[in-house]
Amino acid sequence: MAKAAFPEVHRIVADADLDGLCAAAVLQRVLPEAEVVFAHPALVRSGHLDGVIDRGTVIVDLPFHPDCGWYVDHHLTNRPSDAAAAAFEAAGGRLDWAAEPSAARVAHNLVAPFNDLGHLQDLMPFVDAIDSGGIDREVFLADGPLVRLARCLGTAQADFMHHVLKLLVSGADAEALIGDAQVAERLSAAAEDRNAAIEAVQARTTVVNRLAICRMDGLPQRASGYLVTAHVGEDADACCVIHGHVDGAVDRDDRPPLSASFYANSFFEGRRRVDLSRLATALDETGGGHANACGCRVQAINDAGEAEQRPVEAEDVERNLAHWLTLWASLPDLT
Repeated sequence: MAKAAFPEVHRIVADADLDGLCAAAVLQRVLPEAEVVFAHPALVRSGHLDGVIDRGTVIVDLPFHPDCGWYVDHHLTNRPSDAAAAAFEAAGGRLDWAAEPSAARVAHNLVAPFNDLGHLQDLMPFVDAIDSGGIDREVFLADGPLVRLARCLGTAQADFMHHVLKLLVSGADAEALIGDAQVAERLSAAAEDRNAAIEAVQARTTVVNRLAICRMDGLPQRASGYLVTAHVGEDADACCVIHGHVDGAVDRDDRPPLSASFYANSFFEGRRRVDLSRLATALDETGGGHANACGCRVQAINDAGEAEQRPVEAEDVERNLAHWLTLWASLPDLT
């Protein structure tokens, strides 16, 4: 194969989900000496990674940072403006943003002409589907190994993510990956943890004007948009899931701050289709994602929806929800 002309990179900063993990694995196939750091969007937007990101850094599946040297992503709200992109490229940066179903697919398209990625042929379609809301309800409910693997990731699971990363970079295919002893042990535990998450979703989800609201705040369990929409079925067009803790912080893996995630009900073809990123960016200028899957942090606001300079309190969840519900009712349908 021809030699790739990729930027000189000593660090890969990737989102700590399945898409970011696979994207990092693809990039490390051609950047074998690069360190991999797993993060999440709030860490980038809040400035916590400013000391980590430099011109020798490639950022993938995370918000744009002008100090990096290479940017790879697919999120609509992360795409830098024309002016920001021009300034970035004029300073020597490389920008690879594409409207693909996953950031891993963007990376795959860049690397495949120069490196054999055949071992990922069974994994890539799943990554595309789960990251873009294209997974079938039957596949999700069956809770197969790859569905469980997606639940085992996050910044709090950095050691495990690096273990999986090493397997993927070394050429492990989907079968070898899930057959690995350490991965198999995690997947077994994930199957058991799912029952607790299901019980929490059933007890803490209400539907208001066809928006399912799931209050997971204060709990150790997490609930995906897939789990919530599978539970509510055709009664909701989308869902809002609240996670985190009132005393949390963006740099605490064990106790994240209060946040909201918005997901379209991809299991219901007859759903109302709107741009959910309008909700994610309504109160939090650092929020964003896709039109059908996005998120933000809960903000300190008053009853009128105006920002207040104080720590977030428990009552802010209700105030944020009231604001989002009002906006939800007025969102125009996408054509």
